[in-house]
Amino acid sequence: MRQQPALHQRRTGVSGAETAPGSREPGAPPSLVIRALSKTFGTKTVLDSFELALQPGEIHVLLGQNGSGKSTLIKILSGYHVPDPGGEVLVGGQRLRFGVPGSSHALGCRFVHQDLGLIDTSSILDNLLYTTGFPTKGGTIRRRAARRRAQAALASVGLEHDPNEMVSSLGAAERTGLAVARAMTSENDAPARVLVLDEPTATLPAAEVGRLLGTLRTAAARGVSILYVTHHLGEVGNFADRVTVLRDGVQVVTSPVAGMDHAELVHQLIGSELESMHRPPSPPAEMLDRAPVLTVRGLTAGPLEDLELMAWTGEVVGICGLTGSGRELLLGSIFGARERGAGQVSVAGRVLPPGRTDLSIKAGVGYLPPDRRTSGGLMELTARENLTLVNLRQFWRGLRLRSRHEAAEVARWFERLDIRPSDGIDSPLGIFSGGNQQKVLFGKWLRESPKLLLLDDPTQGVDVGAKAALHRQILAAAASGTAVLVSSTDIDELVSLCTRVLVIRNGHIAEEITGDDVTTTAVTAASVMTPSTQRMQV
Repeated sequence: MRQQPALHQRRTGVSGAETAPGSREPGAPPSLVIRALSKTFGTKTVLDSFELALQPGEIHVLLGQNGSGKSTLIKILSGYHVPDPGGEVLVGGQRLRFGVPGSSHALGCRFVHQDLGLIDTSSILDNLLYTTGFPTKGGTIRRRAARRRAQAALASVGLEHDPNEMVSSLGAAERTGLAVARAMTSENDAPARVLVLDEPTATLPAAEVGRLLGTLRTAAARGVSILYVTHHLGEVGNFADRVTVLRDGVQVVTSPVAGMDHAELVHQLIGSELESMHRPPSPPAEMLDRAPVLTVRGLTAGPLEDLELMAWTGEVVGICGLTGSGRELLLGSIFGARERGAGQVSVAGRVLPPGRTDLSIKAGVGYLPPDRRTSGGLMELTARENLTLVNLRQFWRGLRLRSRHEAAEVARWFERLDIRPSDGIDSPLGIFSGGNQQKVLFGKWLRESPKLLLLDDPTQGVDVGAKAALHRQILAAAASGTAVLVSSTDIDELVSLCTRVLVIRNGHIAEEITGDDVTTTAVTAASVMTPSTQRMQV
């Protein structure tokens, strides 16, 4: 295996006995100290003797699969959970009162969750001051003072916006940055010492991630300690000072980022699950002489214009492109879930009319949308109902649904896909973790043995263990004869899975990268190339 480079450290010369990572002064007292923190539910220990110290200005990444204990730790710090006896948490040297949310806030802990809690129809100023209160005089809001306070809050995280702008006008990273600024606003409160962010980039486009990380660096430069929970290993290098890995409630490692490479992080997270995975070999040349499973001619949809492509049995074809290139519309348009302006789509010689997803399903097409919560699954229905929703025919006898047969079928898929909890087939899908929700939705299509499987950002927002499991299912589907199209913002995912990657720029397939040429460098360069850079290369 080719040796991977070490992850770069965000700062140099910040580790050691006298100057801890992130500290701005030698010997600076920690912002956060966690000692022997454990949490048990019934007979199950979900967090076991966790310990950590964060210095002022330190950026510390917390990694772990779903169920590793990350959320439990955050809920203890926020005052939602009371830990087992024997542990303690100090914030700025003062003891945290467990189970008292007001204590956490008063000591300077701030939290930004995936659901940012912003009000789109209100201004930036109003969103910033709703929670801390507006400056008033004689019962009237002092608008100038409020504006100055809002501008100062935005400046603290490096944002430059008119406080009167509507939140609905902001981009994804800017909205998260606004939530960070709101969390750090401390008028009449203790100043923010520790900022905890739970998966802030889970749904951000790749182009927006760097912008948000820059916002967080600005906050850290002001001395705020940052505890950053993420599934994206690529965000560790060049951003964090140290990293902690949790596995099954146990603190596996806490280490400076310098000297720790990507492969080591993966191994610490899940052992060898990803190390043994390999993308399939390139399909033989004679395959191209056979009729393709998928044929797309002259497809026009949104920015896509006169697009053509084909896919063959057993292929895993990657689709990539910057947001706005048309990539995000392609698979939905093929399936019929997105409007087509023109063009023809056929699967195994059968033409699929636009807007007829039912006929696409009958033709053997499965489609996994990018947002599982709003368009992929029915969160209020059970996992069983979601998994069998596409095809209930085998469970009917006359006018009666044979529930026991359905339950047995779903239990088999739970075992095959390692869906947890294993006894949760009749629990609402919404209570499952993101990775397990995605496994259920994968199972919905895999049980149909589709001719064509369209996967739109299939591992977005899932942990690395679930990602490995889903990748195995994708490769297994291809090996069984399914043609698979994977549209993803995760270029490493495409490189891991695909023997052919189609790069979309300005609504057209601009490049096709195949075989050993499918590398992270090549796909990234092709995705961001502009007409001017093309001319320079010529």
